[in-house]
Amino acid sequence: QVQLVESGGGLVQAGGSLRLSCVYSRAIFSNNALGWYRQAPGKQREFVAGISSGGSRIFADSVKGRFIMSMDNAKNTMYLQMNSLRPEDTAVYYCNARPGYLPFTGDYGSWGQGTQVTVPS
Repeated sequence: QVQLVESGGGLVQAGGSLRLSCVYSRAIFSNNALGWYRQAPGKQREFVAGISSGGSRIFADSVKGRFIMSMDNAKNTMYLQMNSLRPEDTAVYYCNARPGYLPFTGDYGSWGQGTQVTVPS
């Protein structure tokens, strides 16, 4: 079981930027997929961005061109750089690690505790 800890959330004005970090407890095996998800009040958790086991980066349509996902394996850390933030990006953001053969949809693998991002309207 991989343990994940997110940080970097906060309150930012519309149009601003934040960078979220997720530290994982051990080296991620090459057959794992890593992802970022978010859950807004009253809504289901949704996929935001992910790196597949093959290294491909995938983004939800709502964040394409605004969010960037990266990894630093030496630090066991992945990042989500969020630019041009909008009020609809307000949510609790979670990082996730799952076996690479599973899709990014569905509640699989290990989850962090979440970090709140608030973009006032």
